[in-house]
Amino acid sequence: MPDTLVILCPGQGAQAVGMGRAWADASAEARRVFDQADAILDDTLGAPLSKLCFDGPADTLNRTDVSQPAIFAASVASFRGWIEIQGLGPDNPSIEAAAGLSLGEYTALHIAGAFDFEHALKLVALRGRAMQDAAEATPSGMVALIGADEEKANEVCNKARGAGEVLVTANFNAPGQVVISGSASACDRAEGVAQQMGLRCARLQVAGAFHSPLMQPAADRLGEALADTPIRMPMGPVMSNVTAEPHSSPAEIRRGLYDQLTSPVRWADCCEFLVSDQPRADFHELAPGKTLAGMMRRISRDTKVVSHDTPDR
Repeated sequence: MPDTLVILCPGQGAQAVGMGRAWADASAEARRVFDQADAILDDTLGAPLSKLCFDGPADTLNRTDVSQPAIFAASVASFRGWIEIQGLGPDNPSIEAAAGLSLGEYTALHIAGAFDFEHALKLVALRGRAMQDAAEATPSGMVALIGADEEKANEVCNKARGAGEVLVTANFNAPGQVVISGSASACDRAEGVAQQMGLRCARLQVAGAFHSPLMQPAADRLGEALADTPIRMPMGPVMSNVTAEPHSSPAEIRRGLYDQLTSPVRWADCCEFLVSDQPRADFHELAPGKTLAGMMRRISRDTKVVSHDTPDR
């Protein structure tokens, strides 16, 4: 285990049937995370969370209200399992800083001690349900623009947005990789506009327009839950997706998580901050998947990220 760690936590889209199973098989601590998650959520998802993670089916696991608590549990399980296998106690992981992509911000805050597992899981489950409901209320979607910077992405939005429609920048994942989000008809036109501007684009398979004003009903529901959730200052810097700076207080954490649902995720800026602020730290990505390591190669080619999708690393 290195002296200092920066932990990166994946967001929605990283889910895959089977995620976390290898960690649960290899580590009692990881298995305990899934058992605790099953008990907390009970039958609210229609099946135990661990079964949905391990066995699917994929169409259920990919639902926003399921994938978000499932990813959170799998990420925490990989973290606890990794610490156990490394021979460290759960309160001594030597974390210097943490960041999470959208949903992953909750994982980062939890492992840094801002809120306990039960409160975090309940928040994430409510967040997923509220976002699913908001998406179903209005036809909407998201489009990835390849080769775009913020200026070009805003130009696509301005050209494609019709009267009374929403179309905004939603994710700045890496240089040349921007996601826009909004009304379904505006997303349809955005694909044509992007191609005319020489940009490649792809419609994302998501329930709706995340990180856009169309998520305001979900943000309002989440805000009520955040107000009732005990939140402490994390033990080390945890990045805000909205400001691309470390959270500064429990009140600011609440505000940041509320704003995150309707604001752009500035992931590339978060990573650039951490690379500059922690030049000698080792970067590690929790399960599931290796998406964040791939993004980091575009953000900071010299920064290696070790992914822990399974216990072999």
